[in-house]
Amino acid sequence: MSPLFPTTAILQNTFSHQSPFTSTSSNSSTQHKSPRISPERRYPIWSAVDDMKTKAGSLSSEAQKEISKASAKTQAKTGQIQLYSAEYYAACTFGGLIACGLTHTAVTPLDLVKCRRQVDSKMYKGNFEAWGKIGRAEGLRGVFTGWAPTFFGYSAQGAFKYGGYEWFKKFYSDLAGEDAAYRYKTGLYLAASASAELIADVALCPFEAVKVRMQTTIPPFASSTFGGISIITGKEGTAGLYKGLYPLWGRQIPYTMMKFASFETIVEKIYDYMPRKKSEYGKGVQTGVSFAGGYLAGILCAIVSHPADVMVSKLNANRQPGEAFGSAMGRIYKDIGFGGLWNGLVIRIFMIGTLTSLRKFSTHIILYTANN
Repeated sequence: MSPLFPTTAILQNTFSHQSPFTSTSSNSSTQHKSPRISPERRYPIWSAVDDMKTKAGSLSSEAQKEISKASAKTQAKTGQIQLYSAEYYAACTFGGLIACGLTHTAVTPLDLVKCRRQVDSKMYKGNFEAWGKIGRAEGLRGVFTGWAPTFFGYSAQGAFKYGGYEWFKKFYSDLAGEDAAYRYKTGLYLAASASAELIADVALCPFEAVKVRMQTTIPPFASSTFGGISIITGKEGTAGLYKGLYPLWGRQIPYTMMKFASFETIVEKIYDYMPRKKSEYGKGVQTGVSFAGGYLAGILCAIVSHPADVMVSKLNANRQPGEAFGSAMGRIYKDIGFGGLWNGLVIRIFMIGTLTSLRKFSTHIILYTANN
């Protein structure tokens, strides 16, 4: 009778070649080792994914270069200006030249009355009375006294200011790094605007000296811009054209810092209150926001810079040849007092608000036109 369970010998003969711990000499001699199959061959999907990762890593830098080239070509074909390119700086410089030159010239009647009231607060009782008297005595040309040095001076200033602001903004952003530039963007705007204005005022100062003297002397001391420059340099030398430079810096640098920093912030706040993002609005709405932001920024600019503006008018009209800057400032302040530093503030708020909004409006239009 056969046993119910298999014997030990039968089990050993049947399963010994499958055990990882035992092997027979016959099996080792007759069994051929199967070649090792790599995971990539065994699992084709694994291999494809690995290859894709390797190729993507090796091509990423080349792809970025190609994308940049394609972007530049696309912008060239569409006529758009690449940000912070030479064309972009040229457009900003030209926009500043046109914006500042034309807008300042347009408000010459406001500037004329402001300067005369700053120099002699008793000359006119009000702005409309001033324009009436000037118009009756000198005609329309008298109302625009000083328009030529205004145009030349503020065109030069605008070119350096707007072109320089964009250049310094990029320069300081690169120095700070992307994260720091974003965190401290207001401080960066202030530094860029102050640096640009420092240079721009050197270009403005000779023309400002001629303008103020033309507007505050009756009749004007010169009939033309370059005739006025010749008269000043003939009596006082080249230094006579720059004797108002320090108060001009005191007026224009805080003015420009406030303008650029507050404008950027005001425009951001306006868009925050609007239901959609800036990019979703058309050019008409964006231009309107720029105009409103410019006017509000202009009001702040006028208040911050007005005492220095009074000093610019006073120094250019009353500073004696050879008189030290500090002595002249002390003498003028003693004459007019703290209250006198605010003569003509209301008309200047109106003038600067209008100027700033028109500048932002015109530069917005110029850049939009250049991009299309």
